[in-house]
Amino acid sequence: MRIQVLSSQLASQIAAGEVVERPSSVVKELVENAIDAGATSINIEVRQGGRKLIQVADDGQGIAAADIETAFMRHATSKLADIEDLNAIETLGFRGEALAAISAVSQVTAVSRTIDEKSGTRLTLAGAEITSRETVGAPPGTVIAVENLFYNVPARLKFLKTVNTERRLIDEFVTRYALAYPQIRFRLSHDNRVTFQTTGSGSLADVLLAIYGSDTARQLLAVGDVDLSGFEQSAIANLTGLGDNNDLHAFGYVGPPSLHWSNRNHITLFVNGRWIKDSSLTYAVVQAYHTLLPTGRYPLAIIFIKMPASEVDVNVHPAKTEVRFRGRTPFGTVQRAVRQTLVESSPVRPLSSWSLGYQGIQPGWAGRPDREGFQIEVDEEAAQLGLTWGPQPTQPDYGEVAMEGAETAVLPDDPKIPIMRVVGQVGAAYIITEGPDGLFLIDQHAAHERILYEKFLAEREKEAVLSQGLMAGTAVHLTPPQATLLEEYSDLLHQLGFEIEPFGPNAFMLRAMPALLAKQDPTQALMAVLEELERGDRPMQEELEAQVIKRVCKTAAVKAGQTLSRPEMEAMIRQLEACANPHTCPHGRPTLIHLSVGQLAREFGRI
Repeated sequence: MRIQVLSSQLASQIAAGEVVERPSSVVKELVENAIDAGATSINIEVRQGGRKLIQVADDGQGIAAADIETAFMRHATSKLADIEDLNAIETLGFRGEALAAISAVSQVTAVSRTIDEKSGTRLTLAGAEITSRETVGAPPGTVIAVENLFYNVPARLKFLKTVNTERRLIDEFVTRYALAYPQIRFRLSHDNRVTFQTTGSGSLADVLLAIYGSDTARQLLAVGDVDLSGFEQSAIANLTGLGDNNDLHAFGYVGPPSLHWSNRNHITLFVNGRWIKDSSLTYAVVQAYHTLLPTGRYPLAIIFIKMPASEVDVNVHPAKTEVRFRGRTPFGTVQRAVRQTLVESSPVRPLSSWSLGYQGIQPGWAGRPDREGFQIEVDEEAAQLGLTWGPQPTQPDYGEVAMEGAETAVLPDDPKIPIMRVVGQVGAAYIITEGPDGLFLIDQHAAHERILYEKFLAEREKEAVLSQGLMAGTAVHLTPPQATLLEEYSDLLHQLGFEIEPFGPNAFMLRAMPALLAKQDPTQALMAVLEELERGDRPMQEELEAQVIKRVCKTAAVKAGQTLSRPEMEAMIRQLEACANPHTCPHGRPTLIHLSVGQLAREFGRI
């Protein structure tokens, strides 16, 4: 083919792909424009996850009638004048691409009026082409409605995720900017239902309460020497922070070590009011918790970084979520500020802390075991193990062992492991048994996981998962993205034994839970399952369901650090012998190891 210049429409659609990846990208660009316009109230309305409609209304400065058509042209902006301005960007937007990109792949209606004008202007576009313009009555500010996103790019529309997934991504973005700008009143509604709103009081504490709920918000620790409950964006320049230089500050909120998650998604970073993705700064936050968190767990943190705009290059990617630092990097400032807060302000953990579960397995324990494999509370009574272990005879019947809510376990004709006799328990973590050819050490947590997993799968296959009702129900407050996630997978959760009802904005009432979790804290059990769903890295529904079942069983299983009675150990061994795959837990870790008579003889020098 001959080299040719692309048509303006095709070029616009190609460029739009860099800016508008999905509905949340549209929300991001329009909200950032509203913030740059000085809005004190931003109302976001979304329908069908943004496919049908995204409308953002603000009370900012508005667009003058003479400029409204220019605003939708490529590389048109009011935020840059010359190349020098590019070296110290203080606004969220600056590239002049967002409105042009959005209008290229959707049908747009914009109504805007400045405070100096007597009337507003309504402009409609489709595929970047202006279809109408008229004068209308309108309050000061701007309303932009984006309809039928990707209507002219069906390939992009085809690869959008489910409606609930797109909703969750929009929720995540709006809640982030509500944190960065507490003086702005945000209101977000999905399909005519308000799902999130803030007061615009300027109090970051109010926003934290709206997002995380009172239980989580009251645990957060302030970072830096500023009272964030009265934090206002306009006061940033007057802060005195913890940096090496008085113009580099790190402040915000972090969770105590007892509050942690299975992924890094709850670490939120802002540089000069801009939400960013930065693996280095995320690592700085994680490193500040060094030795304070279990392996594979990550903290909750909202960190604001204030530094001269000239030291931050935000012109890295069209999405403007990646930045580069010129010269100084805030890595050390962030790490020191968070670490200092944890050392000085973190409360002493109560006896129920997971780390104190080691008391039954010391001394001699090395490394950092999986937190969920260890008990959270030290319980003396067998009833607290989550199973009713029936009384066993001194010489137990190896054929059957009763288990609460389940059929009796029958030893298969071709057992995968030999019949064993319980000798005792070591370290409150391992059961010692004797078999036909030596000694077996059984990991009580891994073995119980395997037992529960196969039991749950059997119930699931029969569509008869046992559910345990809660007498009064338990109210659970979730963040907006978590609430959307719960709604998205409500059918799956119901099939697994959870009964959940709406109980207000982002709040739910837990009425029943799987019988396996009857002895667990209802809120913690549900949050553990939501964490598994939150990972979102399983493409198939079957894989996701299997992972959730594994998480339920892991939560319910006996923990290391729990002393078992002899009947309890014998019951567990009988159940393990009846399993189809007794050698590993559902996650692939071994349930038992074998020390043969020959190995023991060699160790004692007999061979």
